[in-house]
Amino acid sequence: MLTNEERFRLGANGPRLSAPPPGLLGRIVGGVITAAVLVVAFLFSILIFAAIAAVALVAGGYLWWKTRALRRQLRERPPGGRTIDGEVIRDRTAE
Repeated sequence: MLTNEERFRLGANGPRLSAPPPGLLGRIVGGVITAAVLVVAFLFSILIFAAIAAVALVAGGYLWWKTRALRRQLRERPPGGRTIDGEVIRDRTAE
């Protein structure tokens, strides 16, 4: 039976819970698993970004569709009530 001091003591005197170093097969399997996890994470991030882009396109299309009457009204009747179009020609010889 362990006393409280022995049970909670951390240090070099206690039993070590470590696995032996992996061999060649263990390293290969670990590398394959790591690569597979990275590929799955990359594909998952692509799906998330595609979903965000789709939502943004739908929201933008909805906003464009709902404001089309307002844009048409602004083209037909500008905010000032009248539009002045013209050109300015300067005579440089008179200066």
